[in-house]
Amino acid sequence: MQTMQTMHSTAVFAPSRVMARRSTRVCAAQPININIRKDEAKVVDKVDVSGEDKPQVFCRCWRSGTFPMCDAAHVKHNEATGDNVGPLIIECKQK
Repeated sequence: MQTMQTMHSTAVFAPSRVMARRSTRVCAAQPININIRKDEAKVVDKVDVSGEDKPQVFCRCWRSGTFPMCDAAHVKHNEATGDNVGPLIIECKQK
């Protein structure tokens, strides 16, 4: 069983680790997508859900200035690295 100290350290460490990884990748200018659907010009997924008033567009390149929302930073990343990363788009189901 974890102690409160251990659980607290884990919770605090995880976001820091993600941020450190994010900043390293930004400087390195390396592709993020190593092998997912490389035959497509840009990997974009759409998910239809009920309950959303307007589409939500989420970043998957980790370079967005408005993270977790997409600001199209993937376009510059894709040009610099030859990658094909695109956003995740959540749309409201049409009735």
